[in-house]
Amino acid sequence: MMPIALPHDAKAGPTKSEVRSVTLGKLDLGPDDHFAEVGSCTGAVTIEAARRAGRVTALERKADRLDVTEQNLAANKESISADIDLRNAEAPEGLPEDADALFLGGSRNFEAVLDHAVNTEVDRIVMNVSRLEIAGQATEAFREREILEEVVQFQVSHGYELAGATSFNSDNPVYMLVGSASGSDDESDGDNGEPAEATR
Repeated sequence: MMPIALPHDAKAGPTKSEVRSVTLGKLDLGPDDHFAEVGSCTGAVTIEAARRAGRVTALERKADRLDVTEQNLAANKESISADIDLRNAEAPEGLPEDADALFLGGSRNFEAVLDHAVNTEVDRIVMNVSRLEIAGQATEAFREREILEEVVQFQVSHGYELAGATSFNSDNPVYMLVGSASGSDDESDGDNGEPAEATR
């Protein structure tokens, strides 16, 4: 993944590059996609998405953080091709009605955001969580809405030199919830009317 420039700080830290890589892989953005983001903060995910999607709508409830998003986007403008709409709003207000993919970078109002995703049939949804208890609540919320596809937990460690050898510092684990509200059902109706598993 091409490095991005983040010269401006939002005092909350950007999503780590390895986490961004997995997040963008799950979102599978293409040039015809409209990507929506809740909580743009430094704009790290916004920038990555804007290199792939055709349109980006990024929400940030704190005006000072939205300013940071805008400044960091400007620092990467040569590599960005998407039409970008930055909105100082608290989700779900301000979310578009036609998003193909949705990223929740935080847990504030996440149930209302998921309801919006269901109502507008967002095809790809990713929510990243760092706290175990919130991850459990989010998993249940995805299940209740029948949009859960997978839960991924991963942890990244970075090597450093110690006494002439290599040791590691570990980042906090990330819980990633992946889902879809598009209404498609990959497991239904093979050619003989049985569930697809029975035909494989």
